[in-house]
Amino acid sequence: MKALVKARPEAGLSYEDVPIPAIGRSDVLIKVLRTGICGTDLHIYSWDPWAQEHVPVPLIIGHEFVGQIVELGVDVEDLEVGDLVSGEGHLVCGRCRNCIAGRRVQCARTKGIGVNHPGAFAEYIALPAMNVWRHLAGIDLDVAAIFDPFGNAVHTALAFPVLGEDVLITGAGPIGIMAAIVARHAGARYTVITDVSDYRLELARSVGLTLALDVSRTRIADAMSELGMREGFDVGLEVSGRASALQEMLANMAHGGKIAMLGLPNEQFGIDWSHLVMNMITIKGIYGREMFETWYWMSVLVQSGVDISPVITHRYAATDYEEAFEAMGIGRCGKVVLTWSEA
Repeated sequence: MKALVKARPEAGLSYEDVPIPAIGRSDVLIKVLRTGICGTDLHIYSWDPWAQEHVPVPLIIGHEFVGQIVELGVDVEDLEVGDLVSGEGHLVCGRCRNCIAGRRVQCARTKGIGVNHPGAFAEYIALPAMNVWRHLAGIDLDVAAIFDPFGNAVHTALAFPVLGEDVLITGAGPIGIMAAIVARHAGARYTVITDVSDYRLELARSVGLTLALDVSRTRIADAMSELGMREGFDVGLEVSGRASALQEMLANMAHGGKIAMLGLPNEQFGIDWSHLVMNMITIKGIYGREMFETWYWMSVLVQSGVDISPVITHRYAATDYEEAFEAMGIGRCGKVVLTWSEA
């Protein structure tokens, strides 16, 4: 089969022939139809210090995908050949304290598909049946391909109740925009998103959020005045990973406000801890998706009319992967999807 492989410890990928993966008794073999490119994939493509530390070479990369089951392990009973599926990209150990207690999202020994385990940028992927999510009939293939990052957005947006609340989202990338869409659907009064990229702010405006702020030109406090807000934001969704974004968010939260933090900073930084304590602000770290409550919510949200397709801005054939990664690197894009095969 063809696959995109990080074949050498250097920038770039190789599109090459590799064996179709064998499956175990509890696994399924999936024919990949579409894949989404993640920021993690871009780190691996460019071979930055993070990738050098975490990614073994050689490795098939990629973890966002949709495909059809073509083979079942002998112990798999609740899936069928032909099922349209995506996969949870975190492979858990099943034996640590959290796994045994049913908190698989907090597994102490998680492996990542496409990071330190063979990934989905290939014509076929083998996956444990317990990691497979079967899609509802009629779902758009491109939308199904990005259920993994959609899950990050849903997990973040619904970490705290948002019904009737004012929600601030820092970072107008695809996950930030999807989180804002979910918060609005879940009953938030105002959804305000911030960034400094004109392209991404325009993309955020196109989905109908309350405000999309360029924080290099407009203060969050000024936006609150414009909306008639008096006490700050009730819920914050931090998805940028930038120190300045979290610091500004903290300064504009209501007394007792709650922050779900998905963004992963690349350096340590300080915050005003006395402000956090005196205002009784909660910060909750978010990693991945709840297994599998978040996946259930994703399917229900799409079924109930939530449309995340606007965040998909670029589509390429898998053979044109270099153009796709170039688009990602420039940053004037939302989600980028590769087509591997038609259904």
